[in-house]
Amino acid sequence: MGRIHQLPMSVVNRIAAGEVVERPASVVKELLENALDAGPRRIDVAVDQGGVALVRVVDDGGGIVSDDLPLAVMPHATSKLRVAEDLERIGTLGFRGEALASIGEVSRLVIRSRTAEGTGATLTVDGGVMGEVLPDGCAVGTTVEVHQLFGNVPARRSFLRAAQTEWSHVSEAFVRTALAHPGVAFSLTHNGRRIHDLPAVESWRSRIAGLFGAELADRLIEIESDEGEVSVHGFVGRPEHDVASTRLQYLFVGGRPFRDRSILHAVQEAYRGLLLTGRQPVAFLAFDLPPDAVDVNVHPAKMEVRFREPSRLYRLVLSALRSRFLADNVTTRLTPPGGGLPASRVPEFEAFAPTGPAIPRAATLWPADVVAPAGVVTAAPAPVPAWEVDDAARSSPTAEMAVQMHDRYIVVETADGIEVIDQHALHERLLYEKLKASVEAGGLEVQPLLVPEKVDLGPAELELVSEHADTLARAGMRVEPFGGASVIVTTKPALAGDAPAASIVREVLDRLAATAAAGGGASMLVDEVLHGMACRAAIKAGDRLSPAEVASLVRERRIVRESHHCPHGRPTSLTLSRHELDRQFRRT
Repeated sequence: MGRIHQLPMSVVNRIAAGEVVERPASVVKELLENALDAGPRRIDVAVDQGGVALVRVVDDGGGIVSDDLPLAVMPHATSKLRVAEDLERIGTLGFRGEALASIGEVSRLVIRSRTAEGTGATLTVDGGVMGEVLPDGCAVGTTVEVHQLFGNVPARRSFLRAAQTEWSHVSEAFVRTALAHPGVAFSLTHNGRRIHDLPAVESWRSRIAGLFGAELADRLIEIESDEGEVSVHGFVGRPEHDVASTRLQYLFVGGRPFRDRSILHAVQEAYRGLLLTGRQPVAFLAFDLPPDAVDVNVHPAKMEVRFREPSRLYRLVLSALRSRFLADNVTTRLTPPGGGLPASRVPEFEAFAPTGPAIPRAATLWPADVVAPAGVVTAAPAPVPAWEVDDAARSSPTAEMAVQMHDRYIVVETADGIEVIDQHALHERLLYEKLKASVEAGGLEVQPLLVPEKVDLGPAELELVSEHADTLARAGMRVEPFGGASVIVTTKPALAGDAPAASIVREVLDRLAATAAAGGGASMLVDEVLHGMACRAAIKAGDRLSPAEVASLVRERRIVRESHHCPHGRPTSLTLSRHELDRQFRRT
């Protein structure tokens, strides 16, 4: 007897489920695509326990006739393809005919549907076992419910993450789909709480505003470019509105969200020289090209596509962004130089110093016989009170001569050469270490705001604030609901200085979203909040510092042990030895 045999259909479906149904978010994506192909005006999504207990998708589209319900849950049964040539001109989101069969194999699947001309019917598939088609007095359209995902496959269910992590992925799948179809109304409910309620809109900017807040949407730069039959349209953020992660980068083609490293590299290249290492631009880009120029039949999950001319799209994106940046004079992210920072921005680092009185911030400690050159300040290796230094000590300390250059770097003379400091990276590290030490010691100094700052958020961000209110409060940020999608900030850490609460909140929420999606624990969440605060509160490239501020930064870097790198891992300084300088000038 031969060893080769045909697999039972249940095994085939379960294998397909392993490719198509990775987690609850995969179910939401597949059901949303089916719903959109039915031509609806509105789609409502509800999930419980991150989608593990329940996923329900309701649309008011064309519906399914009762006789077709059994076929709808059979593998490779579809209304969207007839012949092989149709694969070359796919104009729908779904086409494989695998989703419902795969989902029904690993859950209890219930479908209720009715067409405008027919009567309603319902069908249940429980762990791959199909029930009978029964009459149902449902409305026109289709409702699909998925109960207890992987309930009959314990091994697969054990690989799911915490409910909150799964919910983060579900929310992101919903956002991607809603972004791609602004002309359809959408809603999303989690555990009975309405998170998104998006009306149908005519402009893409309006849909972005509905999902991420009007403040973000209003400040986006619109781009549009075409090259023959290929075009790109969308919105990108200005360099000064960068974010901590790639969470706000979305690509679409033919109403389908997709990922493409080459195109995202083109976006990064357009911003080269405008963003700090580790920072990300905001980008919403939609491509329009002939159906035969893109292959969406690459992966069962349909998140990856293949373009016939990928280099053409790369050039199109890069040219579109750079041309717009030049037209808008977006050539630098530096703030205009001023006369030094306000007093509230003077770095407050003395808590790291040894106990005892500290020298006045404006004071310098020069050897008695040295005169400071104009524009140059020096700082002692530690804040030793000037009045406690005797004559012998005055001539012995090694003073550090320092000068700010280009409003972004500080050049310091060392015993063996020079050190060039990135003022933002160093200050960010110092702030982070101070915030972290204060939180761990339970002594974080909080600054109550005389006038609370109002911040307009998107629905998803509002959900993050509600969920992580305790984490924010632990880090000194008290954020309270203010009606609608707005919150007010009533306190922030004193170390944040005059950094706007709105910018801190947005930076922190961006980091929280990324960390929560990765399943980070409570301590990691707090750490990300501190990272975000330090990043936004730190002095920036382009900020002109007073001599006292230069001295404070130079001095305090000696006190913090890990001052050689910022929290992102970027170096805070580089050192050129005197030997290397002599070699460059051919003195050796």
